[in-house]
This record gives sequence, structure tokens and C-alpha cells, in this order.
Amino acid sequence: MVQIKDMLSDGKVLRVDGRAVDELRPVTIRRNWTEAPEGSVLIECGNTRVMCTATFQQGVPRWRRDSGQGWVTAEYAMVPRATDQRTDRESVKGRIGGRTHEISRLIGRSLRGVVDMKALGENQILIDCDVLQADGGTRTASITGAYVALADAIAWAKKKRVLKESRKVLLEQVSAVSVGIIDGTPMLDLPYTEDSSAGTDMNVVMTASGKFIEIQGTAEHGPFDRDELNTLLDLATKGNKELQRFQREALEKASEK
Repeated sequence: MVQIKDMLSDGKVLRVDGRAVDELRPVTIRRNWTEAPEGSVLIECGNTRVMCTATFQQGVPRWRRDSGQGWVTAEYAMVPRATDQRTDRESVKGRIGGRTHEISRLIGRSLRGVVDMKALGENQILIDCDVLQADGGTRTASITGAYVALADAIAWAKKKRVLKESRKVLLEQVSAVSVGIIDGTPMLDLPYTEDSSAGTDMNVVMTASGKFIEIQGTAEHGPFDRDELNTLLDLATKGNKELQRFQREALEKASEK
């Protein structure tokens, strides 16, 4: 496999925010951001800010009843002034856009990939990810923050004895990060200015054990080869390991709930 150092530049590439090509934007994960939900997180990745909440509900959708298994689902949305120009709420338009549906499903798949549904029992956890400020990587920040909110919701359910303390519901961590090729250089964690000009753009969802849940990759302005793909996956692996460290550090802090 081609190593990152073999494909990256000599370090003279200047990114818009001064980072190295294999460096994450500053990351902050704040738990208990709002009081009502069983899990609530504000995640900041550079200038991207997403509020992630997890709601624990006893019972499952009708199609899941009597299965002995739980369910995790997600909804994603952007507030009207998350970007430079105001956009109407999709609920006002009367329809949810294709991009919103696609990201919601991605978040749900990513979290279900690390949950033992039998251990969850016939309960469901609803994840809501609301983008407060968008500067690239909103879907990846949503997944990374939602995992922490999900963990808190499960901990709440065990504390309230809704779930058996002995059963392990969360199998491992999951996070996501963007990578891309800009002017021939592979880069990690793209803000909007880089994302919008990337020749190749990719989102990578990974578990703590290094397994992939989803890889979304597109050549926007020209095809990429296997060596470039390997380099991007190496970058994503590095970034996800760092994000999972931030998750662990956030969860190790004492919770007031």
C-alpha cells in the first residue's frame, strides 16, 4: 500500500486555514448541550457546528414489533442561516430534499453498524442532527457527534434500569471524516472552500477497530487511481483515529445526567 508520506507534498502546500495536509480542523465535543434529551452534543469541527441529540423511546416501529430487537434511526437538517445565505426550512417547502434524505439515512446506517439490536431490546433511539453553521463536512461531523449522544442515551437508559446493565449495547466507536484531492494533493478534513474545488471528494465512516461502514467517493473533475484511493483511505484512517480519541475524552468527563 502506498503510504501517506509517499503521495503527499513536501509540506509547502498552503491550505486556506494554514493546516498541514494530514491535519484535522480543531475539534470540540460538548456533551449535555441541551437539558431535555437523553443525549445531547454540540460538535465543532473548524467552523462547522452541529447539534446532535439522542432520544430514547420504549417500543419500536410497528414493523419491528415482536422481533426482540431495537432500532436506531436519524434525521438531519440545516437551520435557515447555517450558510451565508438564508434557505427556507424544508418543512415550509412541504417536501424533504434528496440530499437531506440521503444524509439522514447515512447517519442512521453508521450508528446501527455499532449497535447490538438484541441488547437494545424493543426500544428505539432517535437521532437528530441539526447543522447550526456549515463549513464543509456536516455529515461527517453529524456522525461523529451523534455517536457521543447515542452513548449518553444508552447510559441514561441503563441508569434508569430500562436496559440491563450487563448487556453491551454499543459494540464499538464510529466516526467519519472527509478527504479529497485538491490541485493534485490529497488532504484531510475539507472545509467548504476546499470541498467545492476538490477534484476527488470522499467521506469515510470507520469503526474503532478500523473497519469501514461506508465510503462515499466521487471524482468531480477527473478520475483517481488506486494509489490515490489508498492514500485517501490512509488519511481517513488517521483522521478517524483522532476523532475517536476526542469522542473518548468527551465521554470520560463526568456527566451531570
